[in-house]
Amino acid sequence: MIVFRYLIVEVLKAQFAILLVLLTIFISQQFVRVLGDASDGDFPASLVLTLLGLNLPQLTVLVLPLSFFLAILLAHGRMYAENEMVVLHGVGISEWYVTRVTLLIAVANLVFTGILSLYVGPWAEEKQNQVLEQAQSEAGLAAIVQGRFQASPNGRAVLFVEKISKSNELQKVFVAQLPDPEDEEGLTNIVVSEQGRVVEDRFGSQQLQLDNGIRYQGSAHHLDYQMIEFGGYRMEIKEQEVDERRRKLSALPVNELLSTPGPEAVAEFQWRLALPLAIPLMTLIAVPLARVNVRQGKFAKMFPAILLYLGYFGLMVAGRKALEDEVIPLALGMWWIHGSALVMGLFLLGKERPSGAKILQSFKRKQVAS
Repeated sequence: MIVFRYLIVEVLKAQFAILLVLLTIFISQQFVRVLGDASDGDFPASLVLTLLGLNLPQLTVLVLPLSFFLAILLAHGRMYAENEMVVLHGVGISEWYVTRVTLLIAVANLVFTGILSLYVGPWAEEKQNQVLEQAQSEAGLAAIVQGRFQASPNGRAVLFVEKISKSNELQKVFVAQLPDPEDEEGLTNIVVSEQGRVVEDRFGSQQLQLDNGIRYQGSAHHLDYQMIEFGGYRMEIKEQEVDERRRKLSALPVNELLSTPGPEAVAEFQWRLALPLAIPLMTLIAVPLARVNVRQGKFAKMFPAILLYLGYFGLMVAGRKALEDEVIPLALGMWWIHGSALVMGLFLLGKERPSGAKILQSFKRKQVAS
């Protein structure tokens, strides 16, 4: 029981440290990207932390398998380098026992990553789409700043709003609608209103709705002008074409994704399964790869192991693309990739066991005899 707890604690400590470092790096990169989009005016700066938090589940899904893989290499590699594994093997703790204990942690990681990949990640992405859509729909209001003269988003008017209430009602509004520069007889409209608000019509154009005001209309070339009192006055401040919202497959819940026809939906579902399944499969590879001697040091096999992981991840990315393009049968999915990883892991584990060594020796004798 003491050995059992010790093996689990060592791996979990290493994984926590690696996960923290990797998440910090990825979140920093994501923060720079989101902040850049906010500075370009794609959405208000107040949404930066919200969008960053909604990106966290997808980042965690990508980082968790790698963090666990590296944790096994570091924890077990240190134990081999400091002769702890030699002592454990000497008292009857086999490598297969170590593998079984590590697989228990892998299963826990698989369940957690699976929940994130299948349920939490798509929900967070759908929520992110909704937040961005709402921000875009309120872009006309977000562009208006109280107490400042500013051009409307379409550049056809100058606006001044004395105050914007908590309910987004505009109070004491001044609007100067400028004439077309090419029209010499163009009329200028000066509109003063007690209150107003930004509305959006069914075509997606954002308009300024003013209530209880006066419109002064005239030309700089004439002395006469018109003064009209109104109860309601509407002017367009932002032209916008409505794009029908198409939900990304990565944001669909599992039940809707499974009922969606097409190779893209199959590829997306296979991808959601692939990342959690990679954790126990790479565990079978990482445990034997962590075996080093004292002179090699605990980082001896780190570089080839990382290359192996990147190769596995690259195969999954290529397999997803192949499924989308229908290069491989949809029924085959990515199972051939996982099957290859399983065979490699069992081979690496089995070659050091007595039964595995006997099989290898008999195979070599047959090759020599032939």
